[in-house]
Amino acid sequence: MPAKPRFDAETWVCLVPPRVDRPVINSVLYPVYMHRGYFITFEGLDGSGKTTQLRRLAAWLESEGHKVVTLRNPGSTALGDRIRSIILDSRSEDTLGGNIAPHTEMALMFADRAQSIHEIILPALADGAIVLCDRYTDSSEAYQGAGRELGSDRILAMHRAVCDNLQPDLTLLLLPSFDSSLHRARRRNQRTTLQKGTDENRFEREDDGFYRRIHQAYETIAAREPQRVAAIRDDAGIDQIEARIREIVSARLPATVI
Repeated sequence: MPAKPRFDAETWVCLVPPRVDRPVINSVLYPVYMHRGYFITFEGLDGSGKTTQLRRLAAWLESEGHKVVTLRNPGSTALGDRIRSIILDSRSEDTLGGNIAPHTEMALMFADRAQSIHEIILPALADGAIVLCDRYTDSSEAYQGAGRELGSDRILAMHRAVCDNLQPDLTLLLLPSFDSSLHRARRRNQRTTLQKGTDENRFEREDDGFYRRIHQAYETIAAREPQRVAAIRDDAGIDQIEARIREIVSARLPATVI
């Protein structure tokens, strides 16, 4: 049996052990036909509970005997972690001496995504793993496309060019009520800043109009791609949401994923 991919939950670094019999993946193109595992993304506003649910789903799938690899966008690679520190830290713009332009933010997000595809996602899928990713291109369409008002067309064109249009098999979109989600996100980030000294509050400083555009963009994506996106729209407790996610994944997961 091949060695199992390892995931450090604290640093979000994923290590996929090498296999001599795995096909060499082109470093420029990302051929979808090599896709042997299953690719699940989690989406939603900050504070929607998606990260908690991702971890719970990973633990359950592993208990069922599946190979599971988890990661987050931005982050999970050495380059991605550097990009994350720039994009999310509310002190970045003070350090850089000016605002990060929306187009720059978009480009950095896709640079991170391209690296995670090359370094983590495709090797894991080729190894037959279930890949769980906390945010993917839907986040860019919602946050940069709608929130920053760059438009969906620009984001989707970037996805085709930079990610070679690699799509998730399933997207779990958590859409609790707008007010509760935003309140939880701001409270959580304040607590994290006090406890760990890290500050990922740059987006949380935006006004409610910014987040309402994001929320509507997620609704638009769910309506546009109902075969891929499973939206969970309620304020149920963590355990109830977890049970619903298990039902969705159990119904969708192909028998060929080992």
